[in-house]
Amino acid sequence: MSTWDSGEAPPNLRIGFFAWIRVILRGVPLALLVFGGLAILLLVRLIERPIHGYHRPWTPHITRIVCRTSFFLLGIKFRSEGQPMAERGAVVSNHCSWLDIFSLNARKRVYFVSKSEVARWPGIGWLARSTGTVFIDRDPRQAHAQKELFEKRLLAGHKLLFFPEGTSSDGIRILTFKSTLFAAFFTPELRDVLYVQPVTLSYQAPNGADPRLYGWWGDMEFAPHLLQTLAASPQGQIMVTYHGPLKVSEFDSRKDLAAACEKIVRSGLKLNPEAQAKLSTQR
Repeated sequence: MSTWDSGEAPPNLRIGFFAWIRVILRGVPLALLVFGGLAILLLVRLIERPIHGYHRPWTPHITRIVCRTSFFLLGIKFRSEGQPMAERGAVVSNHCSWLDIFSLNARKRVYFVSKSEVARWPGIGWLARSTGTVFIDRDPRQAHAQKELFEKRLLAGHKLLFFPEGTSSDGIRILTFKSTLFAAFFTPELRDVLYVQPVTLSYQAPNGADPRLYGWWGDMEFAPHLLQTLAASPQGQIMVTYHGPLKVSEFDSRKDLAAACEKIVRSGLKLNPEAQAKLSTQR
């Protein structure tokens, strides 16, 4: 699976003296919050796991508190609209950045489905493993085992979150949804009981800034992007839009369901004028 690239250079935010002060003032508390929260989560999980197994009635509350507080420390406004679904099923969303982990966990308990390479990333990999992420391998020999794992987690009531684009983008567009992972929803055990909720992530850079400020794509490295995010002033906002859930049994195929989800997610994308102008020049 290749990463998406727009063909244009990503935004380059110069980090001067005062920007480095912002990096320190934001970065140190953020690190203490994230890794302190991770330590507490792992300790609670030692008790939660033997009692509840796959079910996690306690630790997701820690994750949500950490994610919401992270935006406060970063100075990024967080807003949401719509209601996370109560039905059993999965969530699909567009994919913009490593910030998606915080955005999608800030209001509702979800469990990410991610490529196996993420488990080896410093920092992000630790967070992903500890919060119950399901890692998938591209090896076709693992397909059956992964399908069984999806079924077990979904039937346990976990809201598994998929990124059907298969890669992150610059945050001002939505890529074509791939239907491959939607096949897991059409097994006899799941089709009649499962719902899928489309969710749109809209990242809006502050006025005057490059509208792709929060996007993370192509061969961009994590550390420089993290520093740019910490240094940005002023900051922008993130809007998470929850759309009505779709019942899997009402669709004839995974391709039909993927296309319906893509259309709904696209309809919810909110761009400011700078982002709209930037997107129009790239078409």
